[in-house]
Amino acid sequence: MQHGYLVLADISGYTSYLAGVELDHAHEILTDLLEIIVGKFKSLLTIGKLEGDAVFAYVPESKLPRGETLLELIESTYFGFRDRITSSRRHTTCLCRACQGMNTLDLKFIVHHGDYIVQNVMGIHELVGSDVNLAHRLMKNHVNKSTGWRAYALLTQKSLDHLGVRPAQMHAQTESYEHLGETKIYSYDLQSIYQRHVDSLRVIVSAEEAVVKIEQDFPAPPTVLWDWLNDPRKRAQYTAQKGLEFRTIFLPNGRRGVGAQTHCMHGQDAAMKEVVLDWKPFDYFTVDQNSGRMFGDVITTFLFEPIENGNSTRLTLCIKGTIAPGILNRPLLKLIYGVIFMPIMLTNLATCLTNGQAASSSDPQPDSVS
Repeated sequence: MQHGYLVLADISGYTSYLAGVELDHAHEILTDLLEIIVGKFKSLLTIGKLEGDAVFAYVPESKLPRGETLLELIESTYFGFRDRITSSRRHTTCLCRACQGMNTLDLKFIVHHGDYIVQNVMGIHELVGSDVNLAHRLMKNHVNKSTGWRAYALLTQKSLDHLGVRPAQMHAQTESYEHLGETKIYSYDLQSIYQRHVDSLRVIVSAEEAVVKIEQDFPAPPTVLWDWLNDPRKRAQYTAQKGLEFRTIFLPNGRRGVGAQTHCMHGQDAAMKEVVLDWKPFDYFTVDQNSGRMFGDVITTFLFEPIENGNSTRLTLCIKGTIAPGILNRPLLKLIYGVIFMPIMLTNLATCLTNGQAASSSDPQPDSVS
């Protein structure tokens, strides 16, 4: 018996879409969209099964110490899904009903936490258990009827309790299923989040304008590296200066994102104030780090590129800022951030990741029933 998160991504509107379009093009569109979902999911989750127009995946709770990572994965997956539909619709020259009507498709997510068994029957692995059944039954719910949302993330009370985070403006309701009883659920609109994402300004330090550019490969997928770079407890493990403590002082909507503020503490004084300027999990984020007179004001973009089939990540740091007046600024910025602080930090981070991956590989394998 294992305990963890059960996640379903279900393409909304596919049944009605399929009824009136050309099957060959519809199949190609569905395959392309499922590949987007699977590609995003497998960086953090284990794919359990493809179920027609849905993807079922799971992750043991021990593999997800930071609950926000799962919500970030859901939103990143939805952004990729919408971006692909928008791009495909814009560039297609085909006038068939399947290609012209693909923008009627949308995506919803179901997240539940519970017990499951990985059953092995003649080499075929499948999850079984009442919580697995409930997660699937939740695909038929009343969220759309209650809210009008076509794209949303639905989380059960149990999943929210274990995640330890609650997005703002969630819609609460109760669903009831035969033999499974009542389940308290919370949902939030993904289309509005995506629209804010599209409308927001892109704040990124480009390679051309960067005073310092550092590139390094890490033995972990982007989701894992992202977590290490954004979890305050983990950041303290690899900082270039001993004794630093990272304290989150403001989270917009209760989560890290644009506007989030962190203080890097040394003793009783705040050595550095960090503000998130741009945030696109798991592609890049940009932060403004202001250390006052000590090390000035520096803006850094962290770019994530999956390599080795997504098992590793190429991290690129592009840094600019003002830490000294006049002609001293560039050489000092290159020295302090390009030679001292960042290389030491990244070396320490690589060691932490290597040790963490080694520990992970020695974890007990999932229970199975053959």
